[in-house]
Amino acid sequence: MPIHIRRLTPADSAAFQALRLAGLRETPNAFTSSYEEECNTPLSVTEAYFASEAGRNRFGAFDGERLVGMVGVGREAQIKLRHKAFIRGMQVDMAYRGTGVGRQLMNQAMECIATMEGVTKVTLAVTVGNAAAIHLYESLGFKVYGREHCALIVDGVPYDDILMDKKLTDENDESDLLSSVASSGFDQTI
Repeated sequence: MPIHIRRLTPADSAAFQALRLAGLRETPNAFTSSYEEECNTPLSVTEAYFASEAGRNRFGAFDGERLVGMVGVGREAQIKLRHKAFIRGMQVDMAYRGTGVGRQLMNQAMECIATMEGVTKVTLAVTVGNAAAIHLYESLGFKVYGREHCALIVDGVPYDDILMDKKLTDENDESDLLSSVASSGFDQTI
């Protein structure tokens, strides 16, 4: 049966919570939250998270009725940051890793971001050592722009995050903008 990708709704809350908790147990260094923090979250809280007015964009990958992967998409709220979208909470069930589910989820996430007016770049973070995820993101055009040392500490062990972004504007547009600023005589003193 082919994998079907769709937006998650409150009706998916139990499946979301089960997959999320499994991921927090299996790969605790891949998420900022922990199993201990989320294991007692009431289902009603999770349902509210998916309500249409919550402003959330979370997509799920389904094999039949089974949720096997998910990804979150958002946009910075502040006026000066609204040109940036972000991807968070990417997760694929261990049995489905390496099958293309992650790529399908990322493609859906990028389609969602393409509908966000004024967004010029997308950011994400991935734990150092997650070679499969880094390879996927690079294959989709994401570039490393930094590293956050000791981003997480799990059971006393520090983990770094690789910070990645993808520009959604044409590179020529950016260089044209820089040229026009330079030729305009604009001088910004710091």
